[in-house]
Amino acid sequence: MIGTGSISIADVDPHLLRTFLAVADTGSFSAAAQTLRYTQSAVSQQIATLEADLGTPLLTRRPVALTPAGERLRRHAALILVRLEAARADVTRALAPGRLDLGLTPLAWAAPVATALATIRADSTPLRTHVRVAGRDRIVEAVATGEYDLGLLDGFTAPNDPLRLPEPGAGGPRSIGVAESPAVVAVPAGHPLRGRRRVDLTDLADAYWIDAPEIAPFTRLPVDGLRASLRYDGCDVTVLTGLIAAGHGLAVLPEPLVAAHDGLVGVPVARLVHRVELLSLRADDGPAARLSAMLSAAT
Repeated sequence: MIGTGSISIADVDPHLLRTFLAVADTGSFSAAAQTLRYTQSAVSQQIATLEADLGTPLLTRRPVALTPAGERLRRHAALILVRLEAARADVTRALAPGRLDLGLTPLAWAAPVATALATIRADSTPLRTHVRVAGRDRIVEAVATGEYDLGLLDGFTAPNDPLRLPEPGAGGPRSIGVAESPAVVAVPAGHPLRGRRRVDLTDLADAYWIDAPEIAPFTRLPVDGLRASLRYDGCDVTVLTGLIAAGHGLAVLPEPLVAAHDGLVGVPVARLVHRVELLSLRADDGPAARLSAMLSAAT
């Protein structure tokens, strides 16, 4: 409970919480109004109503800033709204069984996933399956709210270390590792590095890299000082490998992907692997739970 009144956080209108978070995130009543497509006076009235309900100021006005009570509410409000969205999606899914929504980052597709999904589709007729490619943050959010049944996320990390993902909070989605493969620096077939048995990324600080935030962001690699010669904002892996093969820059990629490309050579990276993790929220008996159980058993 926040404040001295008899109103608890469970009694608060979710619309008021959304407005409060918009003001807290933007730091402005007018910016929140634009985001929510409300008038500024409507936003001010909703914040005043929320403060009256909870019996405490949540925001200072000039400048706009969170009070200590507002800081505490912000932590709770975000989780409450996520759980409400997840409950809504779960109820909707119960009314329409036989569907599986899977979100994945561009490099997250792995052989164990393909095999398990094929088994489930063969055993679950009819099963409407929707596979969506998206960025890591989008997938984490969509799984947390129940929009996606499952998420497949990939990244580079030390061997046997998990990916660094946002903290899920109580009752939030959890991840399990489903695949690991060697990480390699992808270089053109005629590149001077092609004959190296292994390379340390710190030795490549002077090399030119391709920054592909949606596929293989070099900013997430465990080394500082790398510089980009080209930025690719798409999520088509074929375009990225074509840019590397044409000599526009280097990228760290999973070894199986590079090995399948005739114009590329993979140089192993010391102390680094490509890891794929499965993100899930619910534990029911549907196709999402079956896929999660099959992948967990395979690790």
